[in-house]
Amino acid sequence: MLGLTAVGLLVGGLWAWVAPAVHAVVAVTRTGERVHDYLGSESENFFVAPFLMLGLLGVVAVVAAVLIWQWREHRGPAMVAAFAAGLVGAAAAATAVGALLVYWRYGALDFDTVPLASGDHSLTYVIEAPPVFFARHASLVAATLLLPAAIGSLVYALMAAGTVRDDLGGYPPVEPRPAAPAKAPEAPVP
Repeated sequence: MLGLTAVGLLVGGLWAWVAPAVHAVVAVTRTGERVHDYLGSESENFFVAPFLMLGLLGVVAVVAAVLIWQWREHRGPAMVAAFAAGLVGAAAAATAVGALLVYWRYGALDFDTVPLASGDHSLTYVIEAPPVFFARHASLVAATLLLPAAIGSLVYALMAAGTVRDDLGGYPPVEPRPAAPAKAPEAPVP
């Protein structure tokens, strides 16, 4: 579990490095109203950045499931439970580190307090930090944290389903008990 959490820290750092920021412009209209808009297709980065986090965590889940499947001595439900908890920890660590690093890099942005350039065209270009989650709803945060565990458990279950042995190929192997030979029915006594 701790190993997966450490991998989550690395994933959070990688995500903060490659996640696309959101570029915007803040301006004042002729009526004095402050407005903002996103440049070109930059608003798509509000979707791309969280999906990138889910993609990175999905890769970790699949690779980790294959790696723990190689640990034959401990195959079984206890390993799956610990594995799922480790992946939730990895997702929590990745999102926390990612959010912290992009906050340090870009800072917090409040469109109402952005200082505007002076002159004929009062506008300012700003960069907003990429979001870690799709929204700040508890259900979406929980889904982001639980999705890697679901992916990893599914991969593990597919490997378990493909195993022909009841002991999942664990070591030491458990040999099936030979069935006791059926006794021939005794002939009735006349």
